[in-house]
Amino acid sequence: MPDKKIIGLQRNVFFTGLVSFFMDFSSEMIYPLVPIFLSSVLGVNKSIIGLIEGIAESTASLLKVFSGWLSDRIGKRKILLIVGYGVSTLSRPIIALSTLWGHVLAFRFTDRFGKGIRGAPRDALIAESTQHKDLGRSFGFHRGMDTLGAVIGPAVAFILLSLFTGNYRLVFWLSMIPGMVAVLIIVFFIKDRGQVLGIRSQEEAFKKPLNPGTQNPDNKNFDWRFKAFVAIATIFAIGNSSDVFLILKATDTGVKETQIPIIYLCFNLVYALTAIPAGILSDRIGRKRIILAGFILFGFIYWGFAFASEQKHIWGLFLLYGVFMGLTEGIQKAYLGSIIPDKSRATGYGIFNTFTGLAILPASLIGGWLWDKHGSQATFYYGSITAFLSAFIFIIFIITARRKGQK
Repeated sequence: MPDKKIIGLQRNVFFTGLVSFFMDFSSEMIYPLVPIFLSSVLGVNKSIIGLIEGIAESTASLLKVFSGWLSDRIGKRKILLIVGYGVSTLSRPIIALSTLWGHVLAFRFTDRFGKGIRGAPRDALIAESTQHKDLGRSFGFHRGMDTLGAVIGPAVAFILLSLFTGNYRLVFWLSMIPGMVAVLIIVFFIKDRGQVLGIRSQEEAFKKPLNPGTQNPDNKNFDWRFKAFVAIATIFAIGNSSDVFLILKATDTGVKETQIPIIYLCFNLVYALTAIPAGILSDRIGRKRIILAGFILFGFIYWGFAFASEQKHIWGLFLLYGVFMGLTEGIQKAYLGSIIPDKSRATGYGIFNTFTGLAILPASLIGGWLWDKHGSQATFYYGSITAFLSAFIFIIFIITARRKGQK
């Protein structure tokens, strides 16, 4: 029999959301402080910051396709989630003890290494625990919980920095606590599904479980829509440089360093509030429409960052950026869940995450180089143009799919 639902969601979906809440609580206590710590405490320039972010995100992304393939191969998700979230949690002491930018690079790489291990199996677990018609709702809930943690994290960091007068290292140490809670939730509450709910009804799926030993992920299983969408998302990612540049733009415009956790909190709050209704809306009107709207909105947001000259501009743009995240992150995963073959589900998510993750390296390197050589405007013009190009290609993709009678 299928597991009882919690607030209308399968148990795995609910507890995976809770895991992401605590992990992002942990991560976002640190992330908005990293560029400030590098530039103010360690005296690192923008190009090095871009290099750190690019290497950490992109190198770790190489693991995503492997972890997805391995998860499909062994028919297990939970063990990879434990390892992935555990590695990220254990990376915290590296930055807490860091004295050189190379130490920060090691922290970011280890943290992203863990993310690379857990990402594809987690997305596959959510997708196979959900019927196709509810994918937007499930992934929207996951992104909402993930981002709610990203609201609490900066808030706690702000309180700690205020109470302990800018003691970054104390914040880094304490961030381990919610990370450990996330790992414990996986151990005690998440179950390997072993069945695919996407195509069949949940009742049928529980009567006819897939035999993990018969799974044989093969790239030939992926149709043109998957390959084209991965290509479009990768083009978009090449212009989407690390968010550290948004934080650096904020400080350059006059936002105080102590306010950065608050502005990041507000961004994540909007993201969290947008993700769930956007996911539900995408189930009703079509996921591609919402994704397209997100691409276009991003182009205008980055164009706005290029011209931003006052603190009120920064606050407004960060809030709009939260709307963009709510319109794209979870819904892209939901759309992929409807076109990836069931037997290759984790592999498909791994391929998507790897290509878009690897694109962060050139994106961040180009962003940092443009900033150092031509100023911050060049970095944001570049991202804006790339987003509009991606939107144009995605429109062609939508038209082609309709002509072929495909969703």
